[in-house]
Amino acid sequence: MKLLIVDDEELTRTGVISSLDWKSLGIDEVLQADDGVHGLEAARIHRPEIILCDVRMPRMDGITMLERLEKILPDSVPIFMSGYSDKEYLKAAIKLKAVNYIEKPLVPSEIRDAVLEARNLYMQKLHSHRGETMKSMETASQLALLLTVPYNPDSSSLDTLVSELKLTMNSSTYFTSVIVKMDDFIHPETPSFPEFFDDFRHFVSHLHMDCIYTEKKRQYLVYFLFGQTAPSAHTIGSVGDFLCSRFAPFIKFSIAAGDTVCGISRAYQSYASAVILLQSSFFFPADTMLTSEAMEKTASGAALSMPSPEDSFSEALSSGNEDEARSILDHLASIFLNSRRFLQNPVKDLYYRLFLCLESARNQQQIPGSKNPESIAETIARCFTFSELHDTLAEKTEAFFRDAANNSQENPTIFLIKKYIGQNYMNETLSVKDISAHVFLSASYVCTFFKNETGQTLNQYITEYRMEKAKQLLQDSRYKISDISSRVGYSDGNYFGKSFKKYSGLSPSEYREKNLQ
Repeated sequence: MKLLIVDDEELTRTGVISSLDWKSLGIDEVLQADDGVHGLEAARIHRPEIILCDVRMPRMDGITMLERLEKILPDSVPIFMSGYSDKEYLKAAIKLKAVNYIEKPLVPSEIRDAVLEARNLYMQKLHSHRGETMKSMETASQLALLLTVPYNPDSSSLDTLVSELKLTMNSSTYFTSVIVKMDDFIHPETPSFPEFFDDFRHFVSHLHMDCIYTEKKRQYLVYFLFGQTAPSAHTIGSVGDFLCSRFAPFIKFSIAAGDTVCGISRAYQSYASAVILLQSSFFFPADTMLTSEAMEKTASGAALSMPSPEDSFSEALSSGNEDEARSILDHLASIFLNSRRFLQNPVKDLYYRLFLCLESARNQQQIPGSKNPESIAETIARCFTFSELHDTLAEKTEAFFRDAANNSQENPTIFLIKKYIGQNYMNETLSVKDISAHVFLSASYVCTFFKNETGQTLNQYITEYRMEKAKQLLQDSRYKISDISSRVGYSDGNYFGKSFKKYSGLSPSEYREKNLQ
């Protein structure tokens, strides 16, 4: 807390400063001025909470100075001091709500008591204002929330809230909705959202606009900018730059600015257009703002030409074809980056299946993974943008092939056998004879060698490989169970069902129902 001493006598000022332990009174800084003019200037610059002021001074007396300061610092608490028992000055001091009037010669104990009383009065004012501000913000939040639903001409709630807040909102007011979507992780030093809003509202006031806001689902901040003139594209760009500069140090975010509309009854349309824009934000870099104008200049993205990217990806993993796997991922990135054609949830579902392919391939090829793996759902939830999601999958794919190469170094022949099975498991006629011919060994030796190296018979491994593939396919509701049977090398659906239940403990339909809940 700051205290300003204004007195034309230097000895008085230095005497007051040296006579008290200001820190013990809660005063962090003591300022001084030698007359009312300089006192007024110092108060404007430093904004002291308490002003200890002489009544009679040259150029400008204390009463005049504080009358002018009351408009600038209405919450500052004045304390008058004077050597004159002048009733008129006392009346003026009372009118200015001076907390105390100290007569000269000054007594330190009286100054101390007056400062403590002034400090307590200032804190009471502060708490009162905070309560009023909180109530006002709650009311403004209710109003902003009402603007996020279609306008109801029969409801009086909107008019009541506008009137209570003393805002100008009518049929000729322009509205622009701006939505900030935030990452789940927020830096612990992030200022509160009301603090953000105070800065933002002060900023837009210089752009001849006002603002209200509300929070939705803990992840979204919805702002409504409004004013009597339509903001230009440059103005909206400035708004975006300001928000980006404030949020960037603390959190990952995306911003969407809706269309500007005229009339409070159409404010919802601006909000709805921002929501639509925000659906595409997943495919754009974090910490940027999307507008309709910017989106019109962006390519909409090519159509997804692969009927089943996960099947192609799975085959590339099974066959050890790293170039093909990378080509598939590159093709997907070129389609989805900066896309306006796709929605994020179907794309996340696709990438979930691709991650599942990696997991299944590791299990089938017995390739060890991370010691502390997170679930696929956790991995996807952690990715705020498509680029993060795609890069994570690409990194895990590289790690898969790297680990597979290290794993294969144990025995090249076992690696070739597993790779051949991965390329041909879907053929019902796959046999030990085919495998032995591929590695140029006799059938009997291949069986013995494989069992000694892996602890499994070849037929056990082939069955396990097929069952793990079937599990993966059963988690995709697009595939019929009869189709899955043939895709994993079983022409007889009944035999496939019995084999699957023996392996997993559940029938194919039971397994699907359990995993699609």
